[in-house]
Amino acid sequence: MTTITNGVQGAAGAVAGDEAPRAAVNVSDAAQLENTFITMMTAQIRNQDPTKPMDSSEFVSQFSAMSQVKSMENMAALTRNNMILTDNLQTLTAAGLVGQEVKVGVSQVNLGEAVVKGQVTQQHASGQTLIRLTDSNGTAQEFRLGGQPAGPVSFEIDPVALGLAPGRYSIEAETDTGEYPATEVAGVVRHVRVSEEGPVLDVEGAGDVPFYRITEFGQTAVAGLL
Repeated sequence: MTTITNGVQGAAGAVAGDEAPRAAVNVSDAAQLENTFITMMTAQIRNQDPTKPMDSSEFVSQFSAMSQVKSMENMAALTRNNMILTDNLQTLTAAGLVGQEVKVGVSQVNLGEAVVKGQVTQQHASGQTLIRLTDSNGTAQEFRLGGQPAGPVSFEIDPVALGLAPGRYSIEAETDTGEYPATEVAGVVRHVRVSEEGPVLDVEGAGDVPFYRITEFGQTAVAGLL
């Protein structure tokens, strides 16, 4: 099995770094714009022609539009804060998964000598379900699981027993009913990397996987492919 390390790269920095101060709610621009508008409106009223006074409804309409601009600015600032809070919570959660086993949705797997555990979920029962692995040269190998009922179908890929060379393979499942169920792989989280798109987990057997691809926490042993 591949050696597992508990290194979390940059997780703390993402939570306690300088991102929060930059994202603090800032409505100064909207407030300044509103003050400028009120000043200009007051000047218009003071200097209007007494014989042709301005329509008061126009002032009300303009002030209402200005209030809407301010509200939109506040909503945009709150949305930014919520997004940053969500990112920080994801980073903290991802950091806590180091050393634990998770299940992630994948379209590719990293094969070495260790057994890779996986699962597909069928919507319909099948007379034959197969797993197809395709290497970087485009060579595909299919491994049949036999007939399977509807629901989750667990499997294991033993690269040594199957004679598969180490490397990265595309993986997909297919049934004789024409279904292509999504493939999931269970593996230990070795470390977490923080990126601009959020936490990225290094999962044994799956490689780098975005946090949002996690489908399940805490796995048990699954049945063998062979």
